Amino acid sequence: MTRFPGYPFTSRWHAHPGGLRQHYVDEGTGAPVLFVHGNPSWSYLWRRPILALRDRFRCVAPDHIGMGLSDKPAAREYDHTFASRVDDLDALVGHLIAHRGAPERGWTLVMHDWGGPIGMAWACRHPGRVARLVVLNTAAFPSPHGERVRLPLRAPLWVLRRTRLGARLFLRHNLFARGATWRPLGVRRRMPADVRAAFLAPYDRPEHRVAVQRFVHDIPLRPGDRAWPLLEGTGRRLDRFAGLPAFVGWGLRDPVFDPAMLAEWRRRLPHARVEVCRRAGHYLLEDAHERFVPAIRSFLTET
Repeated sequence: MTRFPGYPFTSRWHAHPGGLRQHYVDEGTGAPVLFVHGNPSWSYLWRRPILALRDRFRCVAPDHIGMGLSDKPAAREYDHTFASRVDDLDALVGHLIAHRGAPERGWTLVMHDWGGPIGMAWACRHPGRVARLVVLNTAAFPSPHGERVRLPLRAPLWVLRRTRLGARLFLRHNLFARGATWRPLGVRRRMPADVRAAFLAPYDRPEHRVAVQRFVHDIPLRPGDRAWPLLEGTGRRLDRFAGLPAFVGWGLRDPVFDPAMLAEWRRRLPHARVEVCRRAGHYLLEDAHERFVPAIRSFLTET
């Protein structure tokens, strides 16, 4: 029996220079579909789409370094930045192409949360490799709200990024990862206990929570933030993907990725299929998988 419910996949690892191992799932055959998760999730988020697609597609779902089943380096042992995540993804896909029979072209990108900027920054390096886009409650451009953080998020984000209390909440109490599995922060439908345990399992002690903390520290909110140039540059180059087949799935109860971000995707991908669920939150594949997984499969099989 699998340790994680609904995740009966063979674990694989790619060793990066320096010895850090990145865990990934590689299931099925056919045109490649690359799933890129965000923070604080891991490849477990993609279990249902992989099960639904692996009969016709090759499904690749990595865990970012420090997350999921990948190695968990200390802060001084790894550069926990947006740019390093793009480099890791580039190295993994290059390895699969060079040594594991993956094609150079025809990749579908499926992205959620931080997976959007990471995936699209990678796509900007290799635009010829990408054939389709699946966008799920994410962004790959500066916030349409401008530099000001939306009022409900302003104080919590400041505490988490700037204070010792924030560090304690991340590392000692695992509050960010735990909160993402609670109603109404990350989900609108109560998670079953075993599913919630699976989402939290990789972050079982403080030294395994560093990447979760550093992702929040690296959020590019304004010019001058370390990750801002890469995010802004990615946003400027998104027009080259406007003609690709695209699917946008959105949970409207997301406290972070709100309707203004959905509207920005509609503007940037004017020909995309758009599926919206008013009752789904940030983890839309938990709240409304019955709706979104078949919609994604239909999109991939019909395009």
